[in-house]
Amino acid sequence: MKKQLLLIDGYNVIGSWPELNKLKLEDRLSDARDALIHTISEYKKYRDVDMKIIFDAMYVPGLSKKDNKYDLDIIWTSKDETADSYIEAYARQKQSRFVQVVVVTSDQAEQWTVFSAGALRISSRELLRDVQRSKKEIKSHVKNYSNQLNAQRLTWSDDQLLRLEQLRDNLSKD
Repeated sequence: MKKQLLLIDGYNVIGSWPELNKLKLEDRLSDARDALIHTISEYKKYRDVDMKIIFDAMYVPGLSKKDNKYDLDIIWTSKDETADSYIEAYARQKQSRFVQVVVVTSDQAEQWTVFSAGALRISSRELLRDVQRSKKEIKSHVKNYSNQLNAQRLTWSDDQLLRLEQLRDNLSKD
């Protein structure tokens, strides 16, 4: 099975996720970036996939760097390079018989370019649905596990509880 590499077009996602786009429209782009990074870092905990978020440096002039924050690679392109061109080149470089590149974008032109490199593509909205579904599933599993533990505690007989108490007393004496 191929290892997956998820390349996320940061500003494209911000523009298509309603809560992040609202922040952007309120002139709070840095808050939108931070919220995206935090959300994707939480999502990464549920998925065993290498993830990178790529931002155009045109919104943060003079930056061209790579940060590792929250166990994610955050890539700022150079000022004369778009996130699209970076993603397209990186997808071509990394796509192989061992690595399946998946690009998160809703940009029509970029979609065709990454397809030609053999990469897959999911839309920003599809990623949002998957993030939300993953959160619900984890919460559901935690709740079910907690309920199972509580139910198990409630079904123990008085004799079983007494024996457990005796065992704990014996262990504490040793």
